[in-house]
Amino acid sequence: MNISKSGYRVFSANSTATCIELARKITERLGVDLGKSVVYQESNGETRVDVKESVRGQDIFIIQTIPRDVNTAIMELLVMAYALKTSCAKNIIGVIPYFPYSKQCKMRKRGSIVCKLLASMLTKAGLTHIITMDLHQKEIQGFFSCPVDNLRASPFLIQYIQEEIPDYRNAVIVAKSPSAAKRAQSYAERLRLGLAVIHGEGHGSEADMADGRHSPPATRTTTGHTGLELPLMMAKEKPPITVVGDVGGRIAIIVDDIVDNVEEFVAAADLLKERGAYKIYIMATHGLLSAEAPTRIEESAIDEVVVTNTVPHELQKLQCPKIKTVDVSMILAEAIRRIHNGESMAYLFRNIAVDD
Repeated sequence: MNISKSGYRVFSANSTATCIELARKITERLGVDLGKSVVYQESNGETRVDVKESVRGQDIFIIQTIPRDVNTAIMELLVMAYALKTSCAKNIIGVIPYFPYSKQCKMRKRGSIVCKLLASMLTKAGLTHIITMDLHQKEIQGFFSCPVDNLRASPFLIQYIQEEIPDYRNAVIVAKSPSAAKRAQSYAERLRLGLAVIHGEGHGSEADMADGRHSPPATRTTTGHTGLELPLMMAKEKPPITVVGDVGGRIAIIVDDIVDNVEEFVAAADLLKERGAYKIYIMATHGLLSAEAPTRIEESAIDEVVVTNTVPHELQKLQCPKIKTVDVSMILAEAIRRIHNGESMAYLFRNIAVDD
């Protein structure tokens, strides 16, 4: 396809080899060339973007995968979007397979909803449409004042289970917490498999600090006027960690959307081994695999971690051969083609459950 006649161009918001790999796979599937641009950091740390060709009156798709330096990646995307806006592009569509700061989508005590802030920044910079994949919470789409297409990786991960896991019919889908049970149930129903849920928590869990169960404090210290006398709120208590469901003599497949710090997955794998599971797989869309995650996976009871290529993780794969990658460039390329041609996106969501 001649890019001068296609009416759209595809750019990468990052010029490094690892981050540009997904963009190249997408453009190869579309039959177009990657747009000519240079993205780099000045000696003082500022981000500079040079677009090397005309974009006037065209649909522009910016692909941005999120590497280790999240904040730099965000600035690259913002600066490129604004550069294309001021260059009179017709529509600017951000293809952000993993949306950063998606875990900060709820108010935590005196914190802030950073995900909402980022959504506002992206639309202000000039993005008119967002293509992403498996948002941490689907309600994040409501933070944007522009259309958002939240694609799903589950068909690719389910296909991997069916084709690459021997004797998968003897498997059970596991949710590592009750909050992940709906996603696990969706996988279990489509694969016609059983379901198990890990419930409770160990001592000193991070959730203790995050969900404010010890606020307000049990003792009240007041001075002067006491105001209204409200009922004392009871602190939440979770039972010791346990598995609800039978995993004995089965393959355990834990499904989630993000694999980052893997302590919870390693603890879940140890528990499942104790309960009789003889193989343990982790299936997730986004493989952030931060810090010492590859080493911990290699030394754990986990047999395999399967993630998609929404986030570059080639270095982690060299450190841990248990990490496997599923390519999702096909669905991203098809989404780009359909949006440019004004076609319905419903085909990309066929047989997709709401809870995926």
